[in-house]
Amino acid sequence: MWKQHVIGIIIATFIISLGFSYEPFTAEAKEIHWGFKKARDEVPPEAGAELDALLEKHGAIYKGPADKKIIYLTFDNGYENGYTASILDTLKAENISATFFLTGHYLESATPLVKRMIEEGHQIGNHSYGHPNLAKMSKDEIKKELQKFDNRLKELTSLERTTVTRPPEGIFDEDVLAAANEIGHQHFFWSIAFIDWHRDQKKGGQYAYNELITQIHPGAIVLMHTVSPDNADGLPAFIKEAKKRGYTFGRINDLNLSKLDIPDYSLPQ
Repeated sequence: MWKQHVIGIIIATFIISLGFSYEPFTAEAKEIHWGFKKARDEVPPEAGAELDALLEKHGAIYKGPADKKIIYLTFDNGYENGYTASILDTLKAENISATFFLTGHYLESATPLVKRMIEEGHQIGNHSYGHPNLAKMSKDEIKKELQKFDNRLKELTSLERTTVTRPPEGIFDEDVLAAANEIGHQHFFWSIAFIDWHRDQKKGGQYAYNELITQIHPGAIVLMHTVSPDNADGLPAFIKEAKKRGYTFGRINDLNLSKLDIPDYSLPQ
C-alpha cells in the first residue's frame, strides 16, 4: 500500500510543480488532484475561481485570510518513523497546537503517540482508515471509511470522533467533499508543501527550513509528513524565524470561514 502511496505522491508533486491540473467540472464527477504553484514573496497561492467555488460550496479550506499573519501547522501520519516525538517536543516548547491527520494504521500502531497528541492539546484529523483513493468510492463507502477511523479512535483514545479530514494523496471529487459534509466533516487541504516523505532520502533540516520559509505567507496551512527527519530537524528554526517576521500560529478548526454547520468538537484543555 505504501509503495502505491509514494507513487501517488510523486505524481501529485509533479502536478504541484506545474500548477493545478484537472478536467473541467461536468455533471459527471471528475477526479481532482490537489496541487498548486508554490507561494513566493509571502503572496498566498490561488486555486482559481472554479475550484474555489467548489471548495466553498462544501466548506473546504486550503488557506486562511491573507490579511492575518497566522500559520496553521498540519502533519500527515501514515506510519511512525521515529520523528514524531521530536516534532511534539518542538510544538510543546513553542506552545503551538497543530493538527495531525492520521490513518488507521498509525492510530493502531502508534497509539501512545496519538494519546500524547491529544493530551498536549493537538487536534486529530481523519486521513481515512485504510488510505484508499476516495474518489473511486461511492458516497456510502466514503462515509464508512471515515467512520471506521472514528470508531477506532473512540475505542483507543478519549476522543469521540474527528470533524476535520484530508483525502489520501490529496485526491478527491465533489462526492468526496459532500459525503464528508453529510457526516459532519470539513475538508482541509494545504497551501504549503514540499517533497518530505522519503524515509531513506534525508536532505537535512536546512532543506525543510528553506522550503518552508520560501513559501511562507499569511494564512498558510502547512502540510508536513512526520516520517521525515528533515522536518523534525528544520521545524524549530522555521518557527523561530516565522515568529521574528511577525507570524503567530493557530489551529485549523478556527478557520470555519464558510460557517459550515460542523458539530462542536471540543479539544482537551
